Amino acid sequence: MIEAVSAGQLGLAAMVAVVAGAINSIAGGGSLVLFPTLVGLGLPTVAANVTNSVSQWPGYLGGVVGFRSALAGQGRRILALSGLALAGGAAGSVLLLTTPSDAFDLVVPVLVLLASLLLAVQPLLARRLSRSPAGTAGRDPVWLSVAVFTGCVYGGYFGGALGVILVGVLGLGLGELHLANAIKTVLSLVTATVAAVVFGLFGPVSWTYLAVCAPASLLGGVVGARIATRLPATPLRVFIVAFGVAVSAFLFLRG
Repeated sequence: MIEAVSAGQLGLAAMVAVVAGAINSIAGGGSLVLFPTLVGLGLPTVAANVTNSVSQWPGYLGGVVGFRSALAGQGRRILALSGLALAGGAAGSVLLLTTPSDAFDLVVPVLVLLASLLLAVQPLLARRLSRSPAGTAGRDPVWLSVAVFTGCVYGGYFGGALGVILVGVLGLGLGELHLANAIKTVLSLVTATVAAVVFGLFGPVSWTYLAVCAPASLLGGVVGARIATRLPATPLRVFIVAFGVAVSAFLFLRG
C-alpha cells in the first residue's frame, strides 16, 4: 500500500517513531504513541495497526543492542522464552488478519492494567515467590511461560503496550526489574519479527510511512535502552506503572 503524503506528514511520523522507539526500550507501550498518530494522518485503523507493528521492529532491535550487557549469561532463558514469543506472535498475527477485533479489544485494557498492578507489587510478591520450590531450584515458574505466551499473542494481534505487559510479568517472575526490562525487549523483538513477516506478506502495510518510521524507531530504541540501563530500579518501576495505567485508561476510552 503506497500513498501520496506530504513531507510534513512524513516528518511528523518520523519524530513520533523516534519517541515510540525510546518508550519501548524504557517502559514499553511506544506503539500507543505511533498508532494513533498514523490514524490521525489518515491511515485506516487496520493499516495503521500493521504499519505500526512493522515499524517498531527496528526499534526493538536497537533496544536489544543497547541492553546487550544486561543480557549477558541469559542465553538459555532467552532461548526458551523466545520460542514462546515466536509461537504467540504468530498466533496473534494470524488472529488479527482472520477475526474481528471487538471481543479482543474488550480484554486489552484489562490486561495492561493488571500487568501494571503486578509490577507495582512486584517486590513483595517476588520475595514470596523466591521462597517457593521453583525459586530455590533456580528455574522459572510455569505460570511465567504461560503469561509470556499469552502476552505475545496479544503482541502479535495489536502490539500496543506489549512491553508493559511483558515487563510486568517478567518483573514478577524473575524478581529483578532491569533484567526483566532487557528480556522484555528481546521478546518484543521476536514477536515484532513474526508480525513483520506476516503483515508484510498479507497485511495492508503503508510502505510510505514505514520507510521513515522504521529507521526512526531504530534510533529511538538505541537511545531509550541507554537511558533505561542508567535509571535506578525504583524510579523506573514507578514510571512504568504510571505509564501502564495511563495506557490502560487510553485503551478504555478508545474502546
